[in-house]
Amino acid sequence: MESPQFTAEPSSKDTVERDFTTGDVPSLRSSASGADRAPLMFDVIIAGCGPTGAMLAAELRLHGVRVLVLEKETEPVSFVRIVGLHIRSLELMAMRGLLDRIREHGRQRPAGGFFAAINKPAPQGLDSAHAYLLGIPQPVIVHLLEEHAIQLGAQVRRGCVVADFEQDDEGVTVELADGEQLRSRYLVGCDGGRSTVRKLLGVGFPGEPSRTDTLMGEMELGVPPEEIAAKVTEIRETHQRLMIRPFGQGVYSVVVPVAGVTDRAEPPTLEDFKQQLCTIAGTDFGVHSPRWLSRFGDATRLAERYRVGRVLLAGDAAHIHPPTGGQGLNLGVQDAVNLGWKLAAHIRGWAPRTLLDTYQAERQPVAEDVLDNTRAQMELHSTEPGPQAVRRLLTELMDFDEVNRYLIEKITAIGIRYDFGEGPDLLGRRLRDIDVKQGHLYDLLHRGRGLLLDRTERLTVGGWSDRVDYLADPTAVLDVPCVLLRPDGHVAWIGDDQQDLDDHLARWFGKPAN
Repeated sequence: MESPQFTAEPSSKDTVERDFTTGDVPSLRSSASGADRAPLMFDVIIAGCGPTGAMLAAELRLHGVRVLVLEKETEPVSFVRIVGLHIRSLELMAMRGLLDRIREHGRQRPAGGFFAAINKPAPQGLDSAHAYLLGIPQPVIVHLLEEHAIQLGAQVRRGCVVADFEQDDEGVTVELADGEQLRSRYLVGCDGGRSTVRKLLGVGFPGEPSRTDTLMGEMELGVPPEEIAAKVTEIRETHQRLMIRPFGQGVYSVVVPVAGVTDRAEPPTLEDFKQQLCTIAGTDFGVHSPRWLSRFGDATRLAERYRVGRVLLAGDAAHIHPPTGGQGLNLGVQDAVNLGWKLAAHIRGWAPRTLLDTYQAERQPVAEDVLDNTRAQMELHSTEPGPQAVRRLLTELMDFDEVNRYLIEKITAIGIRYDFGEGPDLLGRRLRDIDVKQGHLYDLLHRGRGLLLDRTERLTVGGWSDRVDYLADPTAVLDVPCVLLRPDGHVAWIGDDQQDLDDHLARWFGKPAN
């Protein structure tokens, strides 16, 4: 894949300085005088090369932004943890032309049974061309996204730890643990739940600490598969957090709850797994030969702010929650796609004044909703009589299609509607991958640009053609005359009036080029 060329700095210094003031910065850390500052080597430095950081780097590179990703680990993780890509994340991968490549390395399963592990089938006719879950090893998805970003021209440096930073009216100076200093216009913390960037930024991270721990690992078992399946089915009638799933060749994924909270800095041992399995199941299933072992808690926290001046947060740096429902990785990747084009627009100099503020305005409520639904799911996993009674009631309610569909759309993020003002229900929602005369809609979004889909064949994007593509197609499978799509696939406008369209083009894509 040919890498796009780096773009020149924005021609108007006023644009850069004006943007800095919109971050509502209460106070800035001290910074050197203009004469002493190092030159701006990058447009954006990203701390962390997990799925969120890698996806953000790729999104920025689609717009020619100079990106450096700093990853503290010298080598990719060696253990193979399986994660799930939900429907909305699969749609985003399709929008960027990545889905076929990623799907080769995963296993598809129906999009059902996610909410609190209540075993209900996926609703019929989910509004997506990619209505399934894709299970994929986490190192594989991280590698594929990092490879994608590098192919687009992003630089990735491993073994680099962010130790400090200072921001001023022109950029951010990032200091690494070895004393090296780097300079960029923006810094984005994608460095996980214990984010150094968030802590240095002084952003509050309120919520609840962990109340319980869970052990997770992959290992071999010394008991026949049919005996394992029968025992797990019996135990899960009261302990839904216990999971033992086969991977093949005698290897199993084992998830077992722990009473209380332990020191998460200390990795668990195989003996810990044996003890907890015996406590809950009455047997340790003969576990042996572990591939990897880890523990996680159920802490739930949300950053008070996603942006302070030229420093932003995304992914687990902005929100943490229990893994029930498998939403964490997906939430971070979706943060990255929401942020990428907006931050690039500011760097390229065409963003409307408040565009970057919409990142927090849109994504923080989504994260808050995820935190709430994971809190609810964790309560439903409790073995206490009250939560168990609620679980039985909800299990009955999920037999109603509307209830099951609502919960699945919530978990898979296809039910999200951003507040773009009054209008049809489709406004603010993502548009599914519909058929168009050139094939599929998402194939037209690979470059990360906006798109006007015009069924009337009368409208034009005019002076926004450098940022917004145009497709006239009266045959498009759509029940409205025209839609304007943002680069993340959300519907920004619906109608058939050119002046109204121009107003919305200006709202999302700035002033026309001519």
